Amino acid sequence: MSSDKNHPTSSDPLCKTLSNPLVLHGRHFELQDSAIEDYPADVRCEHRVFMDLIDSYPGLLNHLMMGEEEDVIHIGDLLNKGASGARGNNTKTLKSAVLEWLVPRGQVSDHGFNHEVTSALLCPTGLDWSDTATKLSLKSGETTVHGNQWPMFLYAGYEYDPEAPWKGLLRGEILIFVSLVLKHVFMSPSLVDREPKAMRSSNTYLHSMKSVTKGSLAYVTTQVQFALSSSSVFSCTDTVTDSEIFYHSILDLLEDPNESEEVVDLMMWWTCHIFPNSSSSQHDISKNSALSKIQEKCAALQAQANVNTT
Repeated sequence: MSSDKNHPTSSDPLCKTLSNPLVLHGRHFELQDSAIEDYPADVRCEHRVFMDLIDSYPGLLNHLMMGEEEDVIHIGDLLNKGASGARGNNTKTLKSAVLEWLVPRGQVSDHGFNHEVTSALLCPTGLDWSDTATKLSLKSGETTVHGNQWPMFLYAGYEYDPEAPWKGLLRGEILIFVSLVLKHVFMSPSLVDREPKAMRSSNTYLHSMKSVTKGSLAYVTTQVQFALSSSSVFSCTDTVTDSEIFYHSILDLLEDPNESEEVVDLMMWWTCHIFPNSSSSQHDISKNSALSKIQEKCAALQAQANVNTT
C-alpha cells in the first residue's frame, strides 16, 4: 500500500474509487503489494468475505477486473441494494416469527428485558436472572450489556457452564428454531412452510449452497438477538443490542484457528440440520446395503492388488 493512498490527488485514479460502492470506509487496499497476513484483522476479515463472494459467483472477479468503471459501480450498487433488501426482509420476518415461537400470539406486549421470557434468554451468561436485583438493574438499564457478553439463548438448555464454556454453545433451542430462520436466509420466505414445486428453485440451489457458513451462523444469531430485544429498528450502531460487537465477537471465535476442533464439529452439526442431503453431512453408509457391499468388494480387490505387487 503506497503512502499516499489515503490522500489521492485529483489526477489519481483512486479518486474515482471514493464514490465506488465497493470501497468501504473510504479506503482502497492493493493487497497484491504484500501478503494478506500483514494487514490488520478487520482488513483480513473483509478480504475473506470478499473472496467468499468471488467464489460464490463465477465470473464476478473477471467483471470487476476487466469491466468498465460504470460496470463496476453498477455491480456495487446491486450488491448494496441486495444486502440491504435481504437484511430488511429478514429483520421484519424473523422478529415476529421468533416471538410467536416463544410466546402465543397476542401475549407479547413488550420485548427485551421488559418481558419475562425474552429477558431470561437475553440475560448475559454469568448473571442470575432469577435474582431480583439483577432483573431490576437490567430492566432499568443501570447494568449495560455489551456485545461480547453473550446471552443465555446461545446455549443448549439455556444453561451455561463457566468451567466448560463451549458446552452447548450456539446450539440453544431457539437456535435449533434457527432451522426456520436459516431457511428464511437461504431460501425465499415463501418456500419455508410449503412443499417445493417441481419448477421452483430456492436460493440454496441457485447458488450451490451445501453447508452453513460461519458468517451465516453469526448473522442469524445476531438477527435472533435483535428479534428478542426491545429495539424496533435493526442498526449496527444500536447501543441496546450492541449488534456490531456481538456479531464480530461470535465470528471471531468461529474463525479462531485455536478453536478449530470445536468449530468444525459445530459447523458440521449445523450443516446436518439445515442441509441434511449435503455431501458434507451424509451419515454413515448403512450396513448390509448394496452400496456397503460394493465398497467392501472394492476394498478387498484393492487389498489383494496391493499384496500381489509386494
